[in-house]
Amino acid sequence: MGMMKEFREFAVKGNMIDMAVGIIIGGAFGKIIASLVGDIIMPPIGLLIGGVNFTALKLTLKAAQGDTAAVTLNYGNFLQIAVDFLIVACAVFLMVKGINSMKRKEAAAPAAPPAPSKQEVLLTEIRDALKAR
Repeated sequence: MGMMKEFREFAVKGNMIDMAVGIIIGGAFGKIIASLVGDIIMPPIGLLIGGVNFTALKLTLKAAQGDTAAVTLNYGNFLQIAVDFLIVACAVFLMVKGINSMKRKEAAAPAAPPAPSKQEVLLTEIRDALKAR
């Protein structure tokens, strides 16, 4: 029973929910980046180097024979995924750098002095009353 209670507290604190939201957003972000790279970035690059479709680039290791499919090394698809990764890594880096910059600004901002305690307020009033005499 102790482990179930501990798990429930962990899940309710928001850690699990935050992680789930991050994974869902990350999956959607990954699809957007894959589309950006595959549909926007790579076609012009392929056009510049002679109309090459990167995902079609492959090296045939063994030709197809009858019903057996060809054995290919799909290095073009690897290049596409590597570019996807670099863009995602860059975007995440910039996001983390921005968040850290905001945290540093918050930490550097001086905190407002705490309000005086009731005792200090009372002592100040007594002092002011004595000075007024």
